[in-house]
Amino acid sequence: MYVPADQLDDPGRRAALGIGDGIGFRTKPQPAIDILGDMVTGRSMPSWCAGDEVYGRSGELRTFCEDNGIGYVLRVGCAFRAELAAGVRPRADAAVTRFLTAARSWQIRAVAGSKGERRYAWAWVATTDHRHFLLIRKHLGTGELAYHYYYVPPRRPVTLMTLVRVACLRWPVEEDFGFGKDHFGLDHSQVRLYTALLRHIVLTMAAPAVCAVTAGQAKTRAPQPILPTRPDQEPPVDTGLIAPTVAEIKRLFNLVTRKHHPQDHHLKWVMWRRRHQARARWYHYRTRLRRNQPA
Repeated sequence: MYVPADQLDDPGRRAALGIGDGIGFRTKPQPAIDILGDMVTGRSMPSWCAGDEVYGRSGELRTFCEDNGIGYVLRVGCAFRAELAAGVRPRADAAVTRFLTAARSWQIRAVAGSKGERRYAWAWVATTDHRHFLLIRKHLGTGELAYHYYYVPPRRPVTLMTLVRVACLRWPVEEDFGFGKDHFGLDHSQVRLYTALLRHIVLTMAAPAVCAVTAGQAKTRAPQPILPTRPDQEPPVDTGLIAPTVAEIKRLFNLVTRKHHPQDHHLKWVMWRRRHQARARWYHYRTRLRRNQPA
């Protein structure tokens, strides 16, 4: 848990917050290295890891991954520099204008998201060692760019789609944080003591985990979703129900401890929401089909 360094350096402040002597200040990449180290030792480390700019600008983290054969796709800022030719280390944004001006340099790839496929244009530029690359993502509508620096361990085959999937691993993590705050009060603690805050965070992480496992098990027994296959397709009379979501599982668990209305009333609303969301999903997918039609 993050505590500012100035508070940890103040003995009186530490005592007031209930922080023990064994806790010291560390930047985010340092515990990340510990986590990766444990996974390497336990032989449970996946082939790739991903992270945002906080991790992308950490040379210590990048070196650890490379020394242990871990491929990475890390977000970096537009000012990040890489050696793309002998003695040439341009900024990431300058590399785009210098090496990626041709339309054929960009390839459109789609990755599944929480509301259907997310489509972006992607391009890559090799460095002098051909182990490190710049990976650039471009929004198809606004043209906004996002920069990634990645490393491919020796003797590991790689495709652009592999790197795109790794880069997009951050999306569900960020969505989970937002979901935990909105539905489980991850950021709603009013306590100011370290121990109480730590307990709150652990409990509000355990609760969505239980609901997520339950929802995942329910999804395996749910029927296949009804989705459009053509951009001009008319909606069916009944689009069915979406599989129980984590939010719906949480509402059902809430019925065990409190009921503001009769149980049948709550269950009718559960069915209404699932049917309404299934219909909204159908229209959302059809809109995407229409948007992706060739001009």
